Order: sequence, then C-alpha cells, then structure tokens
Amino acid sequence: MPLALLALAIGAFGIGTTEFVTSGLLPEVAEEFHVSVPTAGWLTTGYALGVVVGAPILAILGSRVSRKKMLISLMGLFTAGNALSAVAPVFGLMLAGRIVASLAHGAFFGIGAIVAAGLVAPQKKAGAISMMFTGLTVSNIVGVPFGTLLGQSAGWRVTFGVIAGLGLLAMLGIATLVPRLPHPERVPVSGELAAFRNPQVLLAMAMTVLGFGGVFTLSTYMAPVLTDVVGYAPSSVTWLLVLFGFGMFGGNLIGGRFADRALMPMLFTALGGLTLALALLPLAAENKVTTAIALPLIGGFGFATVPPLQKRVLDQAAAAPTLASAGNIGAFNLGNAIAAWLGGLIISAGFAYTTPAWAGAAMTAGALVLAVVSAALARRTAAADRAAGAASGAPGTSDARQAVAVGR
Repeated sequence: MPLALLALAIGAFGIGTTEFVTSGLLPEVAEEFHVSVPTAGWLTTGYALGVVVGAPILAILGSRVSRKKMLISLMGLFTAGNALSAVAPVFGLMLAGRIVASLAHGAFFGIGAIVAAGLVAPQKKAGAISMMFTGLTVSNIVGVPFGTLLGQSAGWRVTFGVIAGLGLLAMLGIATLVPRLPHPERVPVSGELAAFRNPQVLLAMAMTVLGFGGVFTLSTYMAPVLTDVVGYAPSSVTWLLVLFGFGMFGGNLIGGRFADRALMPMLFTALGGLTLALALLPLAAENKVTTAIALPLIGGFGFATVPPLQKRVLDQAAAAPTLASAGNIGAFNLGNAIAAWLGGLIISAGFAYTTPAWAGAAMTAGALVLAVVSAALARRTAAADRAAGAASGAPGTSDARQAVAVGR
C-alpha cells in the first residue's frame, strides 16, 4: 500500500476522534452547560447533519481544484471548527463549532476514498479504502479513549484543543505525503447527479443509512449505559471505549479484505452479525463481562460494513464518483443523526439507556433486507445482460459489468 495512504489515515484519525469523543464526554459537557444528556446528544446529531449537508456541497466545490489542495483545505475547516468548540462560552456556540468541523467530514472521506482507490490496482481498491478508514478506527482505540480520559481529568475543552492540533498535523501530513495529483476531469454537476439515477447507488446509500446508523443508537449514549446501567466506574469508560475501538479496527480491516473477494457475502455477514449483537445488548448489559464482550462485537460488525458499502457506491458510480462517494459518507452520518435522535427520543420517553439498541437492531435488519434486494436486482440485471449478449452473438462482452453489479 502506498505511503500516501498514511497521510489520509492521519486526517481520518483526527476526524474520527472529534466525531466519537463526545460519546464519552456527554455527562461533563451537559453538566457545564446545564443541559440534559439527551440535549447534549445534539452535539452528535448536529455533527452528523452537518456532514450530510456539507458532503455534497463541498464535493461539488472541490471539483474546481486539485484533490490534494481540497483535502488540505478541508482539514483547515476541520481545525477551525474544533478550535471554536474548545473556547465556546455557551452550548449553542459549541454546537456551531461542531457543525463547522463536520462540514469537512463527508467531502474529506469522499474525495479521500477516490484518491485511495486510485493509488492501487483495481483488485485492491476496497483494501486501500479500508486503510484510509483505519485512521478512523484507530481513533477509537487511541484518540477517543485518550480524549475521554483527558476531558475527564483536565476538562473537555482541552480535548477539543488537542483535536484542533491534530487537524494541523493532518494538513502537514497531506501536504508532505500525498503526491501531486492531476486535476480531475471536469464533470458537470448534471453528470455527477446522474449517478443517483442508478438504483444500485440508491440502494447502497439506503443500506449505509440504516446499517451503520444502527451502531449510533448505542454509541451516542455509551457513557451513561456503561456507568448508570452496567455499573462501571466513570474511570472504566476509557478502557471500554478502547475495546469498542479494537472491534472497529478489526472489523474495518476484515471488511476491506473480504470485500475485494466477495463484496455482497461480506455485507450480508456484517449486517446480520450487527443486527444480532445490537438485539442482545440489553441482555448483555446485565453483566459487566458480557458487556465487555458485546462492545467489540458491535464495533467490529459495524465497521465491517464500511469498506464494502463505500466500494459498492464507487463501482456503481464509476463514471462520476466524486458526488456519489461524498454523498455516501453523508449517508453514514445521516444514519448516525437519525439513530442519535431516535435514541434520545426513546430515553426522554422514560425508557432505559439500553433500549435504543433494539431500535438500532431494527435499523440494521432493514439494511440487511435492502442488501438482499440489491443482490437479487444485480442477478436479474446480469441475467438480462447474458441473454442480450447471447442474442447478439457476443456472449461474455458484459462479464466485467456483471461482476461489478453482483459484487464478486
């Protein structure tokens, strides 16, 4: 794998840290600003919605400059947003800082995924994408637990100040390690939007919203689940988040490796396992040991969906991938926002902190149904292509297209 992927992973590490660290600091933030925990959960929901809005807008604007310059600019926006969160005197300004930082998120991963896939041979694209996302998963092993520990001991403002510093480091890494890239061929906005007329692109994005989104019904309220329900001390939250992060790390690598071999079977396995793990979480939360086992399983199955879903979109929108790729990152965060909002709604209604996990299981089960529909549609399309090829006397001319559609 090219060294340039390390630079993308550094940026992903910073973004992953700021995205997930609020899960461990919600009680501290809520206490300082005198708001409820569900209200503080809007720091997650607002961030996710900012990604959804920022991803397509900045992806389109980014088509006018080189992808390397765009990646550096996005990390500058990310740095500014986190710096604002660090010094915010009121909750509203902190939320604004989160939204500013989030605007860079979708376009960074969307453009970064295209750059990563373009640096390797076609049969290694999912693996290259997973290497970039490794920075995101490692942030859950190192960045989020350390940020949580730092926030609990020195104050959450220090955590966001350090994250702003990570943004500056990422800018330097991209400027130094990512090679000078040719300016992408100009594709009109209408051409980028044409990708969304492909049913497989829309199905993949819907799977993204429901599939990975289900994880956030739990992860948004991880700290109160672990302390108030399971009975762990607040100091243990850091190391439990490390377990969750190790699961994400392993799931991301496995998902990338096997998605290059058998994309749809990998997706079926990940979504099925995630549905089961979330459904069993409320039962596992009755015991500290079973909770510690459940967390890495949820993280692992959740992130095992990321490389195959992103590659699926890139394959199906190959002619104009920029907007579709960034849009799918937005879809991840739309699912996160829906899940965080739904979890807060359930908790505010008086249910236990673990109850949202069942809502998450329902979301991922819906994604699994869509994956089955997508595979069936792909087989039908492949069969029609074979029939058309046989009728024209040129069988096999669409083999490559069929392989992409089926996801083999």
